[in-house]
Amino acid sequence: MATLGILLAGVLLFVLNLLVGSVTVPFRQFWEVLTGAGDATARTIILEYRLPQAFTALFAGIGLSLSGLLMQTLFRNPLADPSILGISSGASLGVALVVLLTGQLSGMAVSTLPGWSTVGVTIAAFAGAFLVLLLILALSSRLQSMVSLILVGIMIAYIASSVTDVLKFFSQKEDVHTFVIWGFGSFSNVGKPQLWYLGSCILAGGFAAYLLSKSLNLLLLGERYAENLGLRIRRASLLVILVSGFLMAVITAFCGPIAFIGLAVPHLARFTYHTSDHFKLIPATAVIGMDLALLCNLIARLPGFDGNLPINSVTALVGAPIVIYVIFHRQKVLSK
Repeated sequence: MATLGILLAGVLLFVLNLLVGSVTVPFRQFWEVLTGAGDATARTIILEYRLPQAFTALFAGIGLSLSGLLMQTLFRNPLADPSILGISSGASLGVALVVLLTGQLSGMAVSTLPGWSTVGVTIAAFAGAFLVLLLILALSSRLQSMVSLILVGIMIAYIASSVTDVLKFFSQKEDVHTFVIWGFGSFSNVGKPQLWYLGSCILAGGFAAYLLSKSLNLLLLGERYAENLGLRIRRASLLVILVSGFLMAVITAFCGPIAFIGLAVPHLARFTYHTSDHFKLIPATAVIGMDLALLCNLIARLPGFDGNLPINSVTALVGAPIVIYVIFHRQKVLSK
């Protein structure tokens, strides 16, 4: 029953994302657009702008939620999220190096170049995130514990943030503005051509995460017990980091750093389904993540706002209370 309700909520939120915005499209015009007719302006608004944005939110919600679930299971830490290994900071550094450093060296605002904001930022973010992911994978083979890996990831994030801050200090205000806007996160920067790449990567990553369900279930039992049951801990951990990092890198590249969805949704899934079985938890997390991202995107585009609100501010307002509620609820259950 819960699954049906979550799926229906997702369908409703997806339709509302197409109907509601700074310009509200009447349902009659919306239906005409779906049937291939309708006003040209309504067709442009729905098909060219809102439909790709809704699909982007859907895919980003799935990917971030699954990435957060993998990290929380691997580190057995309820406060772990996709950014814990510094991958999002690597993406930010990639964008900063190209946008800010290039602007300093050339003496020209790179952000003013045609097509830069869509193509260049995406490539730079993915390169930075993927390089940090490769570094984490290389270092993980030399570290003896997951705690050490978390600390290394946090230190990498600090280093990347420090370099980024230095670049911002010396850069032109136009490039700094572009970088800051990218850091707010957005589901509106992905057009139809890029949407196929984003969707394919997220679906592939989600399928890979599901294939790791058995390993994730064994990791919950503890490393020693899982190893006695035949799980190769090092290999399984590397695969989990690779899948989670890949999802995080792709979403950050296309949408910017999106906070709180990866942290909040796994808790919601466990709370809703009362299970730790990843064969059930992974599909549940994906669907709930899709719903929450669509809800945040809808709130960010409500009529009355001048343009879109920064998606990160909305995800924090929605996600943080969810995490606080789940923590207090779990404490209440354990105290009984």
